[in-house]
Amino acid sequence: MSMVLFASVVRIGDGLPLSASTDYEQDKELQETKRHLKGLSKKLIQFPDRCTLKTGPYNVNFTSSLGVGYLMVCTANYPSVLAFCFLDELQKEFIVTYDTKRIRSAMRPYSFIEFDTFIQKTKQRYNSPRSLSTKINLSDMQTEIKLRPPYQLSPEDLQAVNGFSVHTTSKYKGIAPTQVLEPVTLPGIVSCVLSVLCGGLNLLRGVHAIESILQNDDEDFNYVIAFFLGTAACLYQCYLFAYFSVWRNSKSFLAFALICLSNMYLYELRNMWQILFHVAVGAFMTLQIRLRQLLGKAPDYNV
Repeated sequence: MSMVLFASVVRIGDGLPLSASTDYEQDKELQETKRHLKGLSKKLIQFPDRCTLKTGPYNVNFTSSLGVGYLMVCTANYPSVLAFCFLDELQKEFIVTYDTKRIRSAMRPYSFIEFDTFIQKTKQRYNSPRSLSTKINLSDMQTEIKLRPPYQLSPEDLQAVNGFSVHTTSKYKGIAPTQVLEPVTLPGIVSCVLSVLCGGLNLLRGVHAIESILQNDDEDFNYVIAFFLGTAACLYQCYLFAYFSVWRNSKSFLAFALICLSNMYLYELRNMWQILFHVAVGAFMTLQIRLRQLLGKAPDYNV
């Protein structure tokens, strides 16, 4: 019989268990699988945000978001779509129920043990297909899993987690992203400084444009919008360079396109050299984001 057997919620940074379902299963293989789950929970930061580990008659599935990991053990024949729908429900409820500050400040294991009530109710629903079918929409999760299937953890990954491997850094070739990027280089630092400079210049000109509008009613307010959009695009490129993000390359190209469009609109207020400088900095920043993506260990999610 396919069913959900166990679920837990952990803090990703240190693997602190925040809540877990209560179960009384004495099956030795299940207990061994739960030990694997406990080991994985302490190293979730090393893995993609959606993974599956097959351990004999049981599967371990987990997702992670906003510093919290959601793990579950189910029978091997339990549908993957239902498993990740189950984890998605836990995630949404936990985020709504507990704020980030409280999660970060938790000191004791199982500080949110009262969440077990929701876990148990959700587990019962997902173990009763008749009552479940009319209450959830599987199409969105089916599409998401098809586009971005969970990374399949191997025994080698598990051994590395448990400390049996000499190599501590796991390398993933799948579509799911890790959150490790190549160290920042000097050209990257220069591109960030120049991009911040361009953002600051746009912001300053935008403030002056607002002052001009307050003094002269016939001034074009669209110039203000163009300056502020240019500022946002420059700063967002810095963010994309510094931090991992899904669709990272596509977002950087869109930000560069926004820089180009805003400068095209501002051609009456800027000379050709100023426009070329802003566009060149945007292009250089886009290139650095792309290079860091290719050289690092975090493949972009582009399909």
